[in-house]
Amino acid sequence: MAIRKLGNVEIHVVEDPVRLAAERLVEVAARSSHIALSGGSTVGRTYELAASMLPDWSLAHVWFGDERAVPPDDERSNYRLVKTTLLDRLERQPEAHRIHGEQPAEIAAALYDDELDGVRLDLALNGIGPDGHTASIFPASPALGATDLRAVAAEAGLDPFVTRVTMTPPMFLEAELLVYLVTGEAKADAVRAAFAEEPTAFAPASVIRGRRTIAILDDAAASQLPQG
Repeated sequence: MAIRKLGNVEIHVVEDPVRLAAERLVEVAARSSHIALSGGSTVGRTYELAASMLPDWSLAHVWFGDERAVPPDDERSNYRLVKTTLLDRLERQPEAHRIHGEQPAEIAAALYDDELDGVRLDLALNGIGPDGHTASIFPASPALGATDLRAVAAEAGLDPFVTRVTMTPPMFLEAELLVYLVTGEAKADAVRAAFAEEPTAFAPASVIRGRRTIAILDDAAASQLPQG
């Protein structure tokens, strides 16, 4: 495993990013904690592995970094992904705080913002889209300017074009640990923009940070980062 710093981000380039991300999750889930999870196929495999590593998540609170404005059983729902790959596989479940995507996005965001009052995340697990978005904060999104809210409604910048609810930059900024999990050559441009170039609203992952931020990457995702 190669570890180095680029600015304020620890870069971990590993053969098995899914396993390392799962290890980080279970370290935090084993104690009283607040964890924000995300969607996507890569994290789905991470959740399956984390469930096998630690069957008891009863001390943890699980939150969602973002959600689509769809019912919880919709195939596009991040909650559904987390339920099938993680929650349903556990012997003892955490308290899961679902974003009510079946409601209009503005209403769901307001409800979630209220529920997040006083919560500080111990860990947030995020991905990065090929356009540089993270959570549901897309390039030049108004959500980047949210300073006094913990969750807001947001429009999608990529398919599926469904209105979203997302945590805001200040919510991630207060997270003790923000983990970016990114794999594959298709994300290499976005990884470079996020971690090796100047922060910009056109690459939201370049400005979304936690108190400590690590990026867990495979060789392909890291291929355009500066060497050394």
